[in-house]
Amino acid sequence: MKSDSPRIVALIVAAGQGSRAGGGVAKQWRLVAGRRVAAWTAQAFAAHPAISDCLFVINPSDAPFLDPSQRWVAGADSRAGSVLAGLTALAGDPPDFVLIHDVARPCVSAQTIEAVIAALQTADGAAPALAVTDALWRTHDQKINGTASRDGLLRAQTPQGFAFSAILQAHQVHPGGAADDVEVACAAGLIVAPVPGDEDNIKITTAADFDRAARILERKMQVRLGNGYDVHRFGPGDQVMLCGVSVAHDRGLQGHSDADVGMHALTDALYGAMAQGDIGRHFPPSDPQWRGADSAVFLRHAIGLARDLGFELSNADVTLVCEAPKIGPHASAMQARLADIMGVEVGSVSVKATTSERLGFTGRGEGIAALATAALTGQP
Repeated sequence: MKSDSPRIVALIVAAGQGSRAGGGVAKQWRLVAGRRVAAWTAQAFAAHPAISDCLFVINPSDAPFLDPSQRWVAGADSRAGSVLAGLTALAGDPPDFVLIHDVARPCVSAQTIEAVIAALQTADGAAPALAVTDALWRTHDQKINGTASRDGLLRAQTPQGFAFSAILQAHQVHPGGAADDVEVACAAGLIVAPVPGDEDNIKITTAADFDRAARILERKMQVRLGNGYDVHRFGPGDQVMLCGVSVAHDRGLQGHSDADVGMHALTDALYGAMAQGDIGRHFPPSDPQWRGADSAVFLRHAIGLARDLGFELSNADVTLVCEAPKIGPHASAMQARLADIMGVEVGSVSVKATTSERLGFTGRGEGIAALATAALTGQP
C-alpha cells in the first residue's frame, strides 16, 4: 500500500457460536479445504494490497484458534455489540475506512473487496449485494397465501465498508438489534452504495455449506513451484553454517552474509515460486547492513512475503552437494531449524545430501552447492 493511500482496516466479526452448522465447535474454527474458516477469511484481506491491518472480534476463550500474530479484541453477546467493541478498539489509532466482514464468508474475492473500497471514494458506505431472482411468497398457517414484489430488493453480503468515524458514531447512538451494519448506517442517515456481489461469497450457516465452500476455495487454489540454486566456496574457518545449523569443519564458507548455502537456495526457491526475483533483489549484497547477517532473516522475509500474498508452504526439499562435511548426522536438526524459521510442520521440510562422485568443484572440495524446491498453495 502506498504511503499516501488511505488506511483501511478489516474488522472480522467472529464472536458467534455458529451452532446451526454443527460439528461441536463454532463454524469459524472448523476446517474447510484444509484450513480453518477464519484463516481463509483473514487471508483474503491480508492478501489485498489496500488493507493495512485485520482485527478479529472473538470470544476470548477462542483465542487459541487464532494465529498468535493475529490481533483480536473481545466481542459481545450480539453482533452489533461485537462490531462496536471492534470499532472502539480501533478508535485509539483510527483508520480512514473500515471494512466489516462476517468471518463465515471465507470465499470473499479480491474483486469484491476492491469494489467496496472503490465505492467509498464517493459514498459514506458501500456493500456488496445480489439481485433477488427467485419469486417471493407470503405464507400463513404453513400455506402459501400470496406473493411479494421483488422490486427494489437486494440480498446483502459483506464486507460492508464505511468511513471509520461515521460508522463508529452511528453504532454509538444505535439502540441495537440491527441485522447488519448497513442498517445501522442508514438509521444514522449515511449514504450507502450497493456494489455487485458475488454468488461465491457464501455465508456458511449449515453443515451443507461447508462442502460448497470447500469446492469454491479449492477451485480458486493455485499451486506455485519454485527452484533455488546456490554455491559458496570454502575459505578459512572451523565450521560451516548449513540450513541454520553450525557444522564443525576444517574450513568455512565464504559469502557476504553467513554463507548458508542451503538456506539461500531455499529462500530463492520461495521467491521463485512467487515470481519475486531472488535474495539479491530484496537484500542487495552491496548493502553493508547484510554483511555477516544470519540467513534466517532472508528466509523469514520470503515466507512472510508468501503469506502476505495469500500463500502457505506445502512442502520444501533441500539437497546439499558436497564431499564433506558429512550431512547425514545433522539432517534432522537442519530440517527442524528450517521448519521453525518458516513456522511449518517438520514433516513439510526435507533436507538431504549427495556427493558429485569427486567430479567438478564440489568433488574437488572447493565449495558446497545446494538445490531447493518449494511448493506454495493459496489464493493470491
